[in-house]
Amino acid sequence: MASSNYDVKQEVNDKYSLRGRVFCKLREDILSGKYREHEELREVAIGEELGVSRTPVREAFRQLELEGLIQIVPNKGAYVTGITAKDVEDIYMIRSLLEGLCAKWATGHITEEQLDELEENVYLADFHAKKGHLDQMAELDNRFHQILYESCNSRQLARLLEDFHEYVLRVRRKTLANGGRGKVSNDEHRQIMEAIKEKDEDRAEALANRHILNAYDNMVKNGLYEIYGKE
Repeated sequence: MASSNYDVKQEVNDKYSLRGRVFCKLREDILSGKYREHEELREVAIGEELGVSRTPVREAFRQLELEGLIQIVPNKGAYVTGITAKDVEDIYMIRSLLEGLCAKWATGHITEEQLDELEENVYLADFHAKKGHLDQMAELDNRFHQILYESCNSRQLARLLEDFHEYVLRVRRKTLANGGRGKVSNDEHRQIMEAIKEKDEDRAEALANRHILNAYDNMVKNGLYEIYGKE
């Protein structure tokens, strides 16, 4: 009996399985620009590069097609479709709502240890912003959101947000330093953290929602269309 799309997605999304590792690597390579739009992905070549058989590569292709990153043309091959500026806009509009929900739910479930890590994260990000350490700021920015995903008490919401976060990682890295966004972003993180600490779930939700919309606005001002194109 053939596997359903849901079964494939569950298997491939397991990052610790062989199929999951192949999928994550290929998705990262597509989103980072290693493979250009319309470029053909060859099962044999990728299998040799990653040291795996064609089966996990084929399964990864199926999931990449479900996510809209490649198109499989029968009797021809698999071709990169990539991600467009419109895709990024859609992701950010959806993500703004989901990040708000995540912060709201995290308010009721976050542990003292997780709160302490959020505070430390904000403090360290301030330090690195003053020093101009962009790589450290990007890592701390990623970790701040990851802590919220871990504390929202929903595996499904966390999974969706992690996927969206991954999709726009390339443009986020490029624009985080532009227009003083790094420091402003961390100030917004501090406000979200304080709302969660005060158990104000509505304020935490509104602040997290606005934080993502602000991040998108900054991207548009600082090169989003140069990276992904207007279509």
